[in-house]
Amino acid sequence: MAQQAEMKRRVAGTVKWNAIDKLLSMALYTVTGIVLAREVPKDDFGLLGAVMVFAAFAALFVDSGFSSALIQKKRVSRLDYSSVFWLNMAVATAIYIILYFCAPLIARIFQNDLRIIPVARVALLAFVINATAIVQTNRLMKRMQVKMITVSNALGLIISSVAAIWMAVEGMGVWALVWQTLILSAVKSIILWATGHWTPLFRISLRSLKGFFKVGSGMMGGAFLNILFKNIYAFIIGMRAGVLPLSYYTQADKWSNMGISSLTAIFTQSFLPALSQFQDDPRRFAASTAKMNRFTSYLLFPCCGLAITVTTALFHLCFGSKWDAAIYLFQLLMLRGIFTVLSSLYNNYILALGRSRLIVVTELLRDSAALIAIALTWPFIALETAEDPTLGIAILLWGQIGASVLTWGVTLVVASRLSGRNAWQFASDSLPYAATALISVTLASMLTWLTGSPLLLTVGQLLIGGAIYMGLNKIAGSRIQSEVIGHLRSRFIR
Repeated sequence: MAQQAEMKRRVAGTVKWNAIDKLLSMALYTVTGIVLAREVPKDDFGLLGAVMVFAAFAALFVDSGFSSALIQKKRVSRLDYSSVFWLNMAVATAIYIILYFCAPLIARIFQNDLRIIPVARVALLAFVINATAIVQTNRLMKRMQVKMITVSNALGLIISSVAAIWMAVEGMGVWALVWQTLILSAVKSIILWATGHWTPLFRISLRSLKGFFKVGSGMMGGAFLNILFKNIYAFIIGMRAGVLPLSYYTQADKWSNMGISSLTAIFTQSFLPALSQFQDDPRRFAASTAKMNRFTSYLLFPCCGLAITVTTALFHLCFGSKWDAAIYLFQLLMLRGIFTVLSSLYNNYILALGRSRLIVVTELLRDSAALIAIALTWPFIALETAEDPTLGIAILLWGQIGASVLTWGVTLVVASRLSGRNAWQFASDSLPYAATALISVTLASMLTWLTGSPLLLTVGQLLIGGAIYMGLNKIAGSRIQSEVIGHLRSRFIR
């Protein structure tokens, strides 16, 4: 019982600091993003978006999936950490050199926009800097000591945001976005190295790397497919429709991804270390998955639902009418994000049991469906009208929503069986919260009489929708809500 109580305390602490990290990051990104979206020309967001497609794949190959293997393994030595660190640095350096000389080819892909060449050569340095902090971050996550990760992210965001806003106001355009990325990466890495109390051995163990390969290769395969189909849309849109439509998509993706990635990170980073401890205890593992399903659903559905509801008012409040073409794209991406978060949660159950190769199977199924959807929507991607310059992009995203729903269903079946529960039990963990969230956002969306004021409408829909959601869960006797409120009271009300 003492061990279980200690694990519960550590999980709660990890969730708390991950939540603080993501909420603080969202707040800082929001403030900075609003200023940059107003000050930086639309095309410049498309330029950086084109480069970030390649940065995402570069970061994947740098990590090689070994980060997840480090967390999944029960006992990790200093030599293990050192081996992964030096591998990361070697791969990062090699890939950057290749991409530096390939910058003209990248520009040629995106309708030969030569502005991309210098942007790519500077912006891609960020993934090399990030590679220096991968092991430091994983050591803290492994120990469920994520406070300094939160601190490094916060300070990095503050410093990089101030610099980016100053550059944007000074008219530096895309370079404000580029240097924001570089400064953020550098500050985070410096803080983690200064406080991490770890230095690598000047040795690499091939035996250690080989031991991580079984889990790491499976995760890398799944991550590769995930990143491929996360970034292929920007690639296709930029290639087919050009930089300006890509800018609209980039804005929608950035703001939606801020919320979806934060929710995914909170749950995956907090739950995976704890689940790994229960991998040899089927009963406790099954009970843990049930509670994690309910907790995730309790937060996920109202967050995404209310975000979709207030999108128009919130965009008008923050940006005026400059980014109206991105509003519907944002709503579609948030809808898809619900299934993305749940699928990521289920994949963590699979990973915690050391069955990472099954993740590749589920990802292959999703990506096969996504490829079919892309093929069907390919002729329409560049479609636009005077009223809707992103009509073709919306058609593309509806196809991806269908692929995500299919992936969620298959992953649910696989994860439930491995966890010792059936698919209906897994689904029933989430259904009550999906239903109460749907009722809440439907009622909140009826506040059309407040449309004269974007601020009033945004605040009103959030408060009323949130109140209705909590009230319905109170009536339904939600144990998760009671535990969340009880935990918050114990922490903040003495």
